[in-house]
Amino acid sequence: MKQPRYLVPDLYTADPAVHIFNGKIYIYPSHDIESGIPENDNGDHFDMRDYHVFSMDEIDGEVTDHGVVLDVKNIPWGGRQLWAPDVAFKNCKYYLYFPLKDKNDIFRIGVAVSGKPEGPFIPQSDPIKGSFTIDPAVLDNNDGNFFIYFGGLWGGQLQRYRNNKVIENPAEPADAEPALCARVAKLSDDMLEFAEEPRDVLILDENGKPLKAGDHDRRYFEGSWMHKYNDKYYFSYSTGNTHRLCYAIADNPYGPFTYQGVILTPVVGWTTHHSIVEFKGKWYLFHHDSVPSGGKTWLRSIKVVELEYNEDGTIKTIDGGGNLE
Repeated sequence: MKQPRYLVPDLYTADPAVHIFNGKIYIYPSHDIESGIPENDNGDHFDMRDYHVFSMDEIDGEVTDHGVVLDVKNIPWGGRQLWAPDVAFKNCKYYLYFPLKDKNDIFRIGVAVSGKPEGPFIPQSDPIKGSFTIDPAVLDNNDGNFFIYFGGLWGGQLQRYRNNKVIENPAEPADAEPALCARVAKLSDDMLEFAEEPRDVLILDENGKPLKAGDHDRRYFEGSWMHKYNDKYYFSYSTGNTHRLCYAIADNPYGPFTYQGVILTPVVGWTTHHSIVEFKGKWYLFHHDSVPSGGKTWLRSIKVVELEYNEDGTIKTIDGGGNLE
């Protein structure tokens, strides 16, 4: 699959989290709906009220829509904006992790549970204790441990926190200061809480120094994903306002991670949020752009393209088709 393939022509979907369950491909995206609100840096133009689940038997096969599996109106603590989710499987249950603003308009991370990968999912009565910001991504470490990565700037509210606590006068660090980091925490045995205080996902440059806040081409902004390849941990993420999808590598799930390069150059549309998965011996990048909507950044469509590695384990850069570089 050398050319990207759009997967869902009849809905605007974005931020695809993809997993292989029971030999099939399952896709857990967010759902873009026209809001009528002017575009702004807080993301108020993203009217996202529910989640659909999609599945495929083959990478080029028919896409099945399993319908709405979770709706904001059924989440007891919820306010608005169901943004990018992820799913993990443990002990015969599927756990859907989702960011949602509470009734005070503060992003928290919730959990909903199902006995089937296609849902429906039943939400817990409260968000994860101590959770904040957006874009949860869960790694099954294949040793009984699961790790959740999360965080997003601007509308994702990460800049409001230091050391997992709310700060006064929230703002991004100065350009010469270390960049804000995504967070990582081991999940509890029941998959419903953090088992520890979240830690920074530190990204280092080629000299072993933390990336600076002003390094917009490389620093973390949002859209965490974690996968393993040849026993290395690949943390990939969006740079946000520079529209790149980048990655860094470490020897353990906590890092620190060393920056490696660009996976995907800018797409048509503002955001880049993705997942990387192996299926039948090949690797694939699932992501989105705004081509089908005519470039409306809040009405996106998910797509898939093959991802390839170099012999040294680095990832070959994919052309996103945008015109920003």
